Amino acid sequence: MVDLEETAMTLNPEENKAIALAFYDLMFNQCRPRAALEAYVGAVYIQHNPHVADGKAAFIEYFERMTREYPGKTVHFKRAIAEGNHVVLRCHQIWPGSDEYAGIDIFRFDDDGKIVEHWDVLQVISGGSKNENGLF
Repeated sequence: MVDLEETAMTLNPEENKAIALAFYDLMFNQCRPRAALEAYVGAVYIQHNPHVADGKAAFIEYFERMTREYPGKTVHFKRAIAEGNHVVLRCHQIWPGSDEYAGIDIFRFDDDGKIVEHWDVLQVISGGSKNENGLF
């Protein structure tokens, strides 16, 4: 049985939120995926995005290639939510010469405050909408 009181003391959602934002900014906006992994990722990196292979080496290869193919790509953070050992980022991704996306990224942290797992969903931002609410 898990001791929730003990687990709650090892997790710091606000610190995890700051780490997720710093990781994503370093990896995506600053185009330094290797440095982002070294600074913020734990012993393993489990990937759920079907376009990126599992593990650290695959992550580096994918984002180094994206940097070459889409120079100037940027992400704007719209919201960050942290609970327990998970952080959810709501983002606006801009890929020059390609689509823009509304995205949700979910990160799971280990007890040492390191990112160890990632999920995401992306929605292409189109020109049409049946409402005036916007995606953000």
